[in-house]
Amino acid sequence: MSVQADTVLSIEHVAVHFEGLVAIADMTFSVRAGEIVGLIGPNGAGKTTAFNVITGFLKPTSGEVRYRSTPLNGLKPHEIAALGLVRTFQRTSVFRNSSVFENVLTGLHCRGRSNIWQSLLKTRREKEAERQLVNDANEILQFVGLERRASEAAGNLPYGEQRLLGVAMALAVKPSMLLLDEPVSGMNPSETVRFTQLVKKIGATGVTILLVEHDMPMVMQVSDRIVVLNHGRIIAEGPPAEIQNNPEVIRAYLGQGKKRA
Repeated sequence: MSVQADTVLSIEHVAVHFEGLVAIADMTFSVRAGEIVGLIGPNGAGKTTAFNVITGFLKPTSGEVRYRSTPLNGLKPHEIAALGLVRTFQRTSVFRNSSVFENVLTGLHCRGRSNIWQSLLKTRREKEAERQLVNDANEILQFVGLERRASEAAGNLPYGEQRLLGVAMALAVKPSMLLLDEPVSGMNPSETVRFTQLVKKIGATGVTILLVEHDMPMVMQVSDRIVVLNHGRIIAEGPPAEIQNNPEVIRAYLGQGKKRA
């Protein structure tokens, strides 16, 4: 995949301290438009903390995060999402008692523009907008491979398909950048393969992706570039083949002899 040179996400000298405990010591890296970047490292390296800082769930002790030149420090999560920076979470976050279709429709309504009076009066514009939302929801379900599950309750889906639905809901907001937090955690091998294919498919549409994941084969398959955190500091950054052969990374992480760390 060709990678554009312009930087969309910039993390500059970010540090996070919790009452003397250093979660992130000094983190600087960037993500370019259209890239799929993997953020890896041992447990406790600071990966999820980094995600929480980027998406406004946690304030950094120092440093700055920018998205398309807009400073994110101090913005609330929903304000950051409105800029096009959308994340998924480690745990499935679907509305279990609603249908798969209704879950995606909920995500679409988050970007809707119709006002309450249009909704009550059911104007022609409102009816047209509703038809468009239905079409959009069906297209998203087809894109993630859940079109046959549309009428089923989300809570009845297998775990892997619930994770696919979570991504469908995120895509409904039309992100320009998607942050995936351990997306294949808990999946069986066939579910992991299906999700890996979806990540590549999303990347091919031009959506920039940053993912935290412990499954190294998956990360190596999908990533254009990998950033390695250890003890709150970046110890390596580069293409997958380079990271696999980096002596410091092997000592700190890959050399542990685990696919999951």
